[in-house]
Amino acid sequence: MAKVEKKGSASEEQLREFFREMLLIRRFEEKVEERFRAGELPGFLHVAIGQEACAVGVCRALEEGDIIASTHRAHGHTLAKGTHPNEIMAELYGKIEGCSHGYGGSMHLYDVERGNLGANAVVGGGLPSIVGAALAFKFRDEPRVGVAFFGDGATNIGTVHEALNLAQLWKVPAVFVCENNHWAESTPASQHVPITDLTKRAAAYGMEAMRIDGQDVEEVYQAAHAALDHAREGRGPVFLLLETYRLTGHYVGDPQVYRPKGEVEELRQTQDPVTKLRERLGLTDEEFEEADREARELVEASVEFAKNGTDPKPEDALKNVYA
Repeated sequence: MAKVEKKGSASEEQLREFFREMLLIRRFEEKVEERFRAGELPGFLHVAIGQEACAVGVCRALEEGDIIASTHRAHGHTLAKGTHPNEIMAELYGKIEGCSHGYGGSMHLYDVERGNLGANAVVGGGLPSIVGAALAFKFRDEPRVGVAFFGDGATNIGTVHEALNLAQLWKVPAVFVCENNHWAESTPASQHVPITDLTKRAAAYGMEAMRIDGQDVEEVYQAAHAALDHAREGRGPVFLLLETYRLTGHYVGDPQVYRPKGEVEELRQTQDPVTKLRERLGLTDEEFEEADREARELVEASVEFAKNGTDPKPEDALKNVYA
């Protein structure tokens, strides 16, 4: 299926770093879900519990100058790209100190200085902007790559196909990361795609494609590294399909009546990427507890930072508005 050759393994030290970052994302997501249920966070909330290996594996393979565009499920991507938990939590609380200065909330996390072109509430909305950015990199002869995250449901959106078509036609340095959590919000693949192997959608445009276990952070890292090198060397874009599992509902409060009874519990026992990596590293209880304490302290500090942040003034709503 793929001609893109995967690179070598990550070192144990790297894997331990990956573990700490995945654990931080997990604890952050759990905390924001808790605070949302307590009525402290406005808007909608979509967490990516179960998909941490996708965010960390891809973002850890990026080089300085590379950029990403995210989805409405963006907390993990934003943390993995380097935004401090304080800035993200402040954004969720609508504070000026937030990474989008309180304008965006959960579904519009931006951090351009760190190469994050933003989360997007429009399904598949990040792909066209990444193609444009990658085209600019090509024109400027810059060794940079644009990465677009999107879900399986987005592969039915017209702009996604337009983006894939133009990216391959122009051979832009882009990597398209499809996080296939198998539900497209609440619809099984059998009801929305006639061909469930989504790499064949890339094949329709002659694009290189790779299908990877999205619960194995090292495998994701290897594949992302290879895909990024392929694009950076001018050999065209890559479609990176990550088979992953969402261990929560589509949104906080989703009753998940569309899922088979017991599915989530079974997946939590067999497909949790944090647990898999912990077991692989053979972490002792003491090592895990130390890493967990560090993650929880960072998250708790971010909540305090957000609560003590600056509320925007009513007239601020008229700023940054263009007609």
